[in-house]
Amino acid sequence: FMEYFNTKHNTHLMVDTKGGVASGFKHVETNVYNIKRLLHVKGKKHVSATEVTLSWDSFNKGDVFLLDLGKVLIQWNGPNCSIAEKSRGLGLARSIRDSERGGRAQIGIIDNEKDSPDLLKIMKMVLGERRGELRDAIPDTKADELQKANVRLYHVYEKDNHLMVQEIATRPLTQDLLQHEDSYILDQGGFKIYVWRGKASKQEEKKAAFTRAVGFIQAKGYSASTNIEVISDGAESAMFKQLFQRWTEKDETQGLGKVYAIGKTAKVEQVKFDTTQLHARPELAAEQRMVDDASGDVEVWRIEDLQMQPVDPKTYGQFYGGDCYLVLYTYHRSGRPHYVLYMWQGRHASVDEITACAINAIELDKKHGDEAVQVRVTMGKEPAHFLAIFKGKLIIYEGGTSRAQKSTPEPAVRLFQVRGTNEMNTKATEVPARASSLNSNDVFLLATNEVCYLWCGKGCSGDEREMAKIVADIVSTRDKHIILERQEPAEFWEALGGKAPYASEKRFQEEITHYQPRLFECSNQTGRFIMTEVVDFCQEDLDEDDVMLLDTWEEIFLWVGKGSNRYERNEAVASAKEYLKTHPAGRDLATPILLVKQGCEPLNFTGWFNAWDPYKWSVSCWKNPGVCMCAQQCLKGVTVSEPYPVRCVEQNLSYDIES
Repeated sequence: FMEYFNTKHNTHLMVDTKGGVASGFKHVETNVYNIKRLLHVKGKKHVSATEVTLSWDSFNKGDVFLLDLGKVLIQWNGPNCSIAEKSRGLGLARSIRDSERGGRAQIGIIDNEKDSPDLLKIMKMVLGERRGELRDAIPDTKADELQKANVRLYHVYEKDNHLMVQEIATRPLTQDLLQHEDSYILDQGGFKIYVWRGKASKQEEKKAAFTRAVGFIQAKGYSASTNIEVISDGAESAMFKQLFQRWTEKDETQGLGKVYAIGKTAKVEQVKFDTTQLHARPELAAEQRMVDDASGDVEVWRIEDLQMQPVDPKTYGQFYGGDCYLVLYTYHRSGRPHYVLYMWQGRHASVDEITACAINAIELDKKHGDEAVQVRVTMGKEPAHFLAIFKGKLIIYEGGTSRAQKSTPEPAVRLFQVRGTNEMNTKATEVPARASSLNSNDVFLLATNEVCYLWCGKGCSGDEREMAKIVADIVSTRDKHIILERQEPAEFWEALGGKAPYASEKRFQEEITHYQPRLFECSNQTGRFIMTEVVDFCQEDLDEDDVMLLDTWEEIFLWVGKGSNRYERNEAVASAKEYLKTHPAGRDLATPILLVKQGCEPLNFTGWFNAWDPYKWSVSCWKNPGVCMCAQQCLKGVTVSEPYPVRCVEQNLSYDIES
């Protein structure tokens, strides 16, 4: 809807006028000066102006207010409002002057009341003397409401010639609740109401659903401006889909063109992709969650006594649930080093160790110029790139520690589930050493003090068996015995404590979830930390003065602008966790959170943006002549007709040379 109000400054301006249809829309006249109204200007990316009561009580310290007196427009800027809000407020004032007053109105701006006594006097003549202090900044609650967790689904159906409306579910909602034969009402806590109409539902049900949705507004005491959106079966909007825990598209293509049929049972196949395409196709890097081809350098530290202790390179890839680790991955792009810093948190690690891991990560990041992408990894939720950098040798031990001085002896029997078909996607995870842990679709390693069994389920592939052999040589030095399902020796079952039922059916094909990425601006410029969604985002929407949150469903990116303050950076991480916690779809709280610095964006981040410009935030030599003298010496007498990236090897920096 806002797209219809675009201006040449790319600012969305809407004015909500009091008085209903007649005064707000029907009688639109220009060059009328007998006007007296107060407009409250809110927002940053999308600005809206609402007419409020003509009184000092409507003012606060954090927003812009426009007093419209016909021939005079006075813009009053709150002491805590941002520069962006001021400029957009002025844009609205100019729009009113030019469009409604024929360009004959005067605009006055009060940025500091002490410096504008004449304008303030006019305001007092209209509003009276101000009594008491102004209220603190009012947060833009609209952005907060977008993430309201209070969602309820109502079923609209016909019974005994009567139309019934019945509440059937609250969060988290699932797609199978929506039946094609009926209509439904989804109430998002009064912020928005959706009417979903099934393809095979009766016309009476469709009409009744909308009528009842309108009735909700009055019956539940919602604002009269509550938005009702009608959704057609099969044409659901992205905002509607994200209210559900999973949303599957029929016959949707994923990755490199593989089509998954819904409802059929099949073995989950690992799709191998060509890593050489990552740099040429950043959208592929984003889709596959891969920074590069995992051929860079790896360094690993374990948190011990709250300090970093180097891990023996021979044991790289072995992680214990009682420890926390820091993994620094270094790769080169355009001749320049880039860094990814993983913070792996064991399920049984202490709070002190988890805290120390985060603190040491900050210090390690500083040593590398504050350019590392920081990734919080929860045990069992390792991202694809994390698996790839250990070349098929990633082993997750349930408990214990890799320290030299171990407090408890290692168990005599251990069982590992191995999944993966190549060195890019293989991981071995320790599971309880009992028969019920087995699964016919995978390979399992049973390590005892005498022998190591490679148990091959009837549904596993040859590639999976080969990768399991590599892992087996790491977890055990004993002789390896390969056994097939249903051909197990008695000793195998004895080691597991006896036979027991286990999952032996073919695994259901994993459903494809379809969620569009969402971008939020995280800012405390209004006096309170808020998150504002940016729709139809592009690189230009990344505000250098703020922290931005990019939700790609499987990962959460926190992009840190160079001008953001410490409070915003600290609060953003906590808000990302709260965002997951309160999401209407019941998100996984262990979803990886990646911290990305401005100018150091990896491919799996930039791939979500159309036409990403890698040189947008580079430093210009001409604007900063003291930064890189050697680059200037090289370019003496050279005329450059367009911005051109120049690499200064000595100082390890990149610049844009502007004509």
